[in-house]
Amino acid sequence: MSFRKEKKYIFNYDDILKVKDSLLKVGMQKLYPPRSIKSYYFDNYQLSMHQDSEEGVLPRKKIRIRCYDSLLKFKEETKISSLEGRFKINKSIKKIRCEKDIFEYDLYDQLYGKLRPTLIVKYTRSYFKLNFLRITFDKNISYVSLKSNSKVAFKDPKCVMEVKAPINCPEDYIENIIHYSTSRFSKYCRGINFF
Repeated sequence: MSFRKEKKYIFNYDDILKVKDSLLKVGMQKLYPPRSIKSYYFDNYQLSMHQDSEEGVLPRKKIRIRCYDSLLKFKEETKISSLEGRFKINKSIKKIRCEKDIFEYDLYDQLYGKLRPTLIVKYTRSYFKLNFLRITFDKNISYVSLKSNSKVAFKDPKCVMEVKAPINCPEDYIENIIHYSTSRFSKYCRGINFF
C-alpha cells in the first residue's frame, strides 16, 4: 500500500482546455490515450459513505466497481482516506461478466455493513505526467441514480483536473506548477447530491 497526495481542481470546459495547454507548454506529457470510464458506486441503505465523505470523517471509504472503454473486465476498487493519507486497493472480479451481474454482486464492508449499488458515474479521462506528478483531466461527466426509478442521466457542466503526487511531495512544489485553487470534488458525492 502506498499513500499519495491528491489535489483536485474544478473548471468549466473552456477553462480546462486552457489549463491543459499551459501545462503542455511547461513540459506536461501524454501518458496514454483517453479512456471512457464507468463506475458503479456502492453504499449502505443509510448512504453512510456519502455522509462520511461530505463531513470529512477519517477513516472513510468509497467502494466501486469500474470498467474501462466498455470492456467487459470489471474491477472492484476501494478508495481509503485515513489520517496517514489516501490509497486505493484494486481487485479483479471474475464473477461479473456483464452489467446485470453488478446488481447481484454481494458486497459487505466491516465498517459500513451490507452494500448495494447506488450511483453510476461515466466520464472521459485523459492521462498526463509532469515530472513525478500524474495529472488527469475528466470531462463529459454524467450521473445516473440507482436509488430512484428514473434512469435519466444528469450531465455535469464542470470538468475536473486531478493531480496525484507521492506523499512526501512538498505542497509548494505543486503550487508552483499549478497556480489554481484546489476544490473538494467527489464524483460520488456530487452525483448523489444532484439527485
